[in-house]
Amino acid sequence: MDTVVNGDRPLKENREVHSLRLGLAAAVIAAALLAAGLGCATKSGGDDVVATVDGRKIYHADVEKYYQNQTAGSGQQPAGEQAVNLRLSILRELIDNEILMHRAEKLGLLATDDEVDRKLNEIKSPYTKEEFDARLKEKKLTLDDFKRDLRRSLTVDKVLNKEVTSKINISDQDIGNYYNAHKSEFNLIEPQYHLAQIFVTITPNPQVHTSDKAQNEADARKKVQMLVNRLDSGDDFAMLATKYSEDPETSGNGGDLGFTPESSLKNTDAVTRDMVMKLKPGQYSPVITVINPLTKQLVGFRLVKLIAKEPAGQRELSDPRVQEAVRSQLRDRREQLLKSAYYEVLRDQAKVENYYAQKVLDGSAGAQ
Repeated sequence: MDTVVNGDRPLKENREVHSLRLGLAAAVIAAALLAAGLGCATKSGGDDVVATVDGRKIYHADVEKYYQNQTAGSGQQPAGEQAVNLRLSILRELIDNEILMHRAEKLGLLATDDEVDRKLNEIKSPYTKEEFDARLKEKKLTLDDFKRDLRRSLTVDKVLNKEVTSKINISDQDIGNYYNAHKSEFNLIEPQYHLAQIFVTITPNPQVHTSDKAQNEADARKKVQMLVNRLDSGDDFAMLATKYSEDPETSGNGGDLGFTPESSLKNTDAVTRDMVMKLKPGQYSPVITVINPLTKQLVGFRLVKLIAKEPAGQRELSDPRVQEAVRSQLRDRREQLLKSAYYEVLRDQAKVENYYAQKVLDGSAGAQ
């Protein structure tokens, strides 16, 4: 891992561009994380049923499959409360996506066989059959598993696009108002790096409200490895920062650190500076070890994403890049807000029984 000398405040980033460094492995897990449970359940649920959504079952095996995907590559598997927290988080995602699948059925938006096949061929295109099969085997997925997860992923995208994204309208007036209120942000006296970050500390911060806070260095290492796995799978950087970052100043806005002047980058350690300056927009860094510059003690770990790089000079509103940057930022903020509200509305309308969460509350879940 690389070391950061200036460890007081981790760098930061955005979410719109995914870095597909692992190609198929990324797509496999990304789709897998969108998969939900099946069937229907009794009131007691049963040992193999961890939740039901409007009577449809989500099984323990479903949670375990995605748990293993997220912890793959970690030198030491999560244990105790950290393992329970991770399973609760995975189960929450499965529940949310089952709710969206129900909505898709009502709207007639379930992904078709042709849509699934087109997406599958797109993902397979860079690989030989042997390479593709090896990727599936590495993730312990069959082709049918992968196609089912792709269908769910495409379905969720269709629902969110119809119900949320398509209804967002950013007007020229919105762009002008934002520009006039933040004009100084577009006067660049030196090159600027728009960064975002996910920060994981080795000690719990009471100001951080995420339920998956690392308790010690070992927990932090496991957590950051899990986040790397999810980023490599194509998961959205800003979404992961919002859910898991332990920097209270940036987690609420998807880890966005804003624009960092090139001179500020030069004040950090050489390894971090060189790494960030070599990133292309949309790419994210390897895990960076953050060291307190005064005590030389480990503070935590962070992942940094380069959202954009801007040369020096004043940017006018007539500049298409300015208009697009403002439009994109306003759209992303509004989309994130509306998606959160949309999920809350759907959760309120659904009948959800979370047996695993109840076991945790009763103190009987352990680390399973």
